[in-house]
Amino acid sequence: MFIQTETTPNEDSLKFIPGVSVMSSSDPNGSTSAEFLDTRAALASPLALRLMGIEGVTHVFYGPDFVTVSKSGEHPWAVLKPEIYSILMEHFTSGAPLFRSDADRDAAGPQDLRITDDDTEIVAMIKELLETRVRPAIMDDGGDIEYRGFEEDTGKVKLRLKGSCRGCSSSAITLKSGIERMLMHYVPEVKEVEQVVDEEEAIALSEFEKLEKKLEAKHTSTGLEQYASV
Repeated sequence: MFIQTETTPNEDSLKFIPGVSVMSSSDPNGSTSAEFLDTRAALASPLALRLMGIEGVTHVFYGPDFVTVSKSGEHPWAVLKPEIYSILMEHFTSGAPLFRSDADRDAAGPQDLRITDDDTEIVAMIKELLETRVRPAIMDDGGDIEYRGFEEDTGKVKLRLKGSCRGCSSSAITLKSGIERMLMHYVPEVKEVEQVVDEEEAIALSEFEKLEKKLEAKHTSTGLEQYASV
């Protein structure tokens, strides 16, 4: 077996492609992704539990035919990749099940984009667009999207990015320039897309904003010094 890797927009996330099915399902209503943010969540999947046991790995994401592994910034990929390769190779060549039970698989996968009888026509259209237009593109980058609701009075769609997109500096651009624009075009009732983040993501995005401001200030200062020396 040859496991390929692909970089993602998030330098702390790598997409591992084993060349076999991971979360693909013949059931149209079956889950095609699952995310594990801590060891407790990973108990449902022996593979995720082993990957989460590697020092430096922060979360694991399963896509239809790939596994995205994310790490903390201080741990280099050169150290982590050999162990990740070994665990993935052992799992996929053994034919071991991905989850401990079908119930664990169903519980781990997203339910958010399934259209229900209670959904309004607007919500059903939003879910359909997210499922058919947005999710495939984001999965190409090793991530996924989770629908968190639509506020009819404000026209606001709430979404959460997963996998390699968690805490990624370009996630805001993805939401505003890509997803928001497309939803507003096809669904006039949509006026805004808001990213829902947890505490860990909020800290990561805040740190990135601070770094951007620091670099911008340094660039401006350097420019003024060069101008003054002329």
